[in-house]
Amino acid sequence: MPSGGTRPEDSTVLVSTDTSTAHKESLSSKIKEQKIIVDELSNLKKNRNVYRQQPNSNIFFLADRTEMLSESKNTLDELKKEYQEIENFEKTKIKK
Repeated sequence: MPSGGTRPEDSTVLVSTDTSTAHKESLSSKIKEQKIIVDELSNLKKNRNVYRQQPNSNIFFLADRTEMLSESKNTLDELKKEYQEIENFEKTKIKK
């Protein structure tokens, strides 16, 4: 006899959808932040100093501007790729 409640597999889909939505929003925020960093570094004058903050610290060290720009662009590309993979996964999931 069928019960009136939800099936366990239904709740699993909802939880994973909520998790992927939260992760997607987080990635979107990180992408926006990284775009700003890339733009700021791109528009700096050649003679300006750039500093890198050490993880979990309030200490900054002088860094090479072109190296920082390159790393920031690579990070942005990786974030965009991960975001695109999530979107593609969701699209294929919807089709099924």
